[in-house]
Amino acid sequence: MSAETFALLEKAQQGDEDACERVLTENTGLIWSVVKRYYGRGVEPDDLYQLGCLGFLKAVRGFDLGYGTQFSTYAVPKIAGEIRRFLRDDGPVKVERGMRERALAVCGAREKLRAELGREPVLSELSGATGLEPEELAELELAIAPPESLQQELGDGLTLESTLGGDAPEESMVERIALRACIDALPERERMTILLRFFKGLTQEQAARVLGVSQVQVSRLERKALQKLREKLV
Repeated sequence: MSAETFALLEKAQQGDEDACERVLTENTGLIWSVVKRYYGRGVEPDDLYQLGCLGFLKAVRGFDLGYGTQFSTYAVPKIAGEIRRFLRDDGPVKVERGMRERALAVCGAREKLRAELGREPVLSELSGATGLEPEELAELELAIAPPESLQQELGDGLTLESTLGGDAPEESMVERIALRACIDALPERERMTILLRFFKGLTQEQAARVLGVSQVQVSRLERKALQKLREKLV
């Protein structure tokens, strides 16, 4: 990697918007070379390119400048992964196109504002950048939030991701939207059990107190809900 590229990446990681745009422009060919692999999948090339740019920007943020490898070697899997995750909705659970598009717009706006501001944007800034109402952003937040809620350990050492038998995927917008849609479709008590246990991090005993039922009932509700989620997602 040249000294110039190294300096650009370093500035981009520090929040320099001009450096970020320049390194993106200089790697347009690399992004398109990956995008072309996914033609004919029902998504417009320009949309695929935008997804590739999101993956590229994640690569810029995550690249270890001290690691000694070529940046392109690190970036290509990130670009491809972002596109594959977006396309991964051809199973039994279909993600509404409108929600996918809004989620993608929010992701793009968040990345741009983060580069411009050098910090995480607040809700009002995201609203202004996307044209979405704060209520709409709040609705999307769980679907596009980083996956800590799926990977965080509960009081009894479980995570929703491990309990469902997943492969601990990287950030996956489509998979999280699909999971949220499946959870929302559960009967009320099963849905509340999953949210309390795996999103609020409560133990079965704590969840039982909130729901006004016994711990045994919470355990049964949890088993039934997880079985339904496995059938729809795995």
